[in-house]
Amino acid sequence: MKYLALVYYNEKIMDEMSQQEWDALNQECMACVAGLSEGGHFIIGSPLLPTHTATTVRVRDGKPSVTDGPFAETREQLAGFYMLEARDLNEAIALAAKIPPARYGSIEVRPARELKAEGNLAGGSGR
Repeated sequence: MKYLALVYYNEKIMDEMSQQEWDALNQECMACVAGLSEGGHFIIGSPLLPTHTATTVRVRDGKPSVTDGPFAETREQLAGFYMLEARDLNEAIALAAKIPPARYGSIEVRPARELKAEGNLAGGSGR
């Protein structure tokens, strides 16, 4: 089953890291991806640029509205994601615990819902 691991951390804390600390963390992340890939658990993932680069799009009454910045102000910001393959939630949690930025923030693990072919688009529970 596929699980999305969303990586959150406080950008202000990360901005206070020295370049050496930041580079070391990025090397750890790349090693983590290599290990997850070797185990057949890594599908795709990517770090994200800081939230000040975000654009939020909403559609209301058929009209798009675009604003700069993230959808909501929070203590932790979405920093990246890993799409993982795991046999169950327990394994997905164990894999997410290996993601290095978990030491600085949190990893939200969520099962991915697969859409079914025509006639059953909802794909079961979890609209």
